[in-house]
Amino acid sequence: MAEQAYEPRLKTDYRQRIRGAMKEQFSYTNEMQIPRLDKIVLNMGIGEAVADSKKVQSAIADLTRIAGQKPVTTKARNSIAGFKLREGMVIGAKVTLRKDRMYEFLDRLITIALPRVKDFRGLKPTSFDGRGNYAMGLREHIVFPEINYDQIDQMWGMDIIVATTAKTDEEARHLLREFQFPFNA
Repeated sequence: MAEQAYEPRLKTDYRQRIRGAMKEQFSYTNEMQIPRLDKIVLNMGIGEAVADSKKVQSAIADLTRIAGQKPVTTKARNSIAGFKLREGMVIGAKVTLRKDRMYEFLDRLITIALPRVKDFRGLKPTSFDGRGNYAMGLREHIVFPEINYDQIDQMWGMDIIVATTAKTDEEARHLLREFQFPFNA
């Protein structure tokens, strides 16, 4: 008997339920017109820690734990004396998730991390860019289950960008609602 390959819960849900709901809602004539998730980009700015390389390494390690893959460091393009910033200094880290890792992360974000956010009242339904991509920010990275609260030395904020293949914001909003995104209103 052949062993069944593991597939993330949200990916299965997308294939079995969400695609049909989207096709019905927007009356697509072709399967390829149905919007899908393209990628999720996590970006963590390490602004005030640029002088301390231990803090930079700690932030990169935390982002690695959250994403499940190694992030790329972002470096300053030019020097700014007022911020004690020199060209080439590490000022952040980012990681792009695709395929199964993307669905795994989205599942953890919606079911575990967002409910842990203090005073959470839902996501803004207006944070779309006009081309079907959604951006949101988190003030504290400790809401993710991979981060051990006792072992962190500093709280980091992060940006999360969900890129879809939707042509309009309305289609993308409907797609993300189907994925149980907790929009307010």
